Amino acid sequence: MYYDNQVLEKSCDILAGNGKELEPDLTEKLKKLSMQLNKLLVDGVIVAFSGGIDSAMLLWAAKRVKDENGGKLLAVTTDSPSLSRIELEAALKFAKELKVEHKIEQSEELLDKKYVQNDYDRCYYCKSELFDITGSIAKSNEYKWVLYGYNFSDGSDIRPGHKAALENSVISPLADAGMTKDDIRVVLRSNHLTIAEKPASPCLSSRIMTGISITEKRLNDIESMEMILKKAGVKIFRVRLCQEDTELFLRIESAPEEMQTVLEQHEVLVAEGKKRGYKWVTLDLEPYRTGGGVS
Repeated sequence: MYYDNQVLEKSCDILAGNGKELEPDLTEKLKKLSMQLNKLLVDGVIVAFSGGIDSAMLLWAAKRVKDENGGKLLAVTTDSPSLSRIELEAALKFAKELKVEHKIEQSEELLDKKYVQNDYDRCYYCKSELFDITGSIAKSNEYKWVLYGYNFSDGSDIRPGHKAALENSVISPLADAGMTKDDIRVVLRSNHLTIAEKPASPCLSSRIMTGISITEKRLNDIESMEMILKKAGVKIFRVRLCQEDTELFLRIESAPEEMQTVLEQHEVLVAEGKKRGYKWVTLDLEPYRTGGGVS
């Protein structure tokens, strides 16, 4: 595919959104992103699409560039008990709204004993399964590249899953362009995409304290407890599965301004937790934070 500066400027414009001017630094990042996507789409691109904001940004950008300049694009979402039904539905809806080809593939990380034991490399084993699946689809359907939503901000964290990406030659265009988590939200807002306001949504396994084995039942327990909070209108929260000596219990985190709403559901939450075999259901008086001390 031939492209020149005029094409890149146009690609950047369609990512910037509705004539809204962005900071020059972010405009330059979008040019880099457009350039890379242009090159990759020629040979066919699979986006590993979790439904989260980062992979949504990547999929949206790839679709916009493809619509403008051509190429081949497929979104692939892997489904397993560690993906909540709400997140799966959201991924299906977003891909449908984009009018992008979308495959749902079953992921079997729960059959991997190394994943189930839930040590600090859990995400490595999960991403290895993901990239094995996407790599197989790419090979059998003549897509050359697999992309995922790792961004520049992620480089400041310990990310075992990124090791799996590097081992499988998976590309991270958002990080390559220098796009941060804040940049991603700014661009999505400028294009009036409601997903820009979506809270972080890691997998259900991330709620289980390191060292407690992951089972389908425990994942279902967490999802059911979180559904109670969601239906009550709580927006920022996590239900953590923790252990004290030999006792397993559930610990709820929320934003300070939403703790009262959580407390109003205490009878329902305690009853559901005990029904599922947990001794305690507690509310953490510290506000929600990434990781939540489950390690």
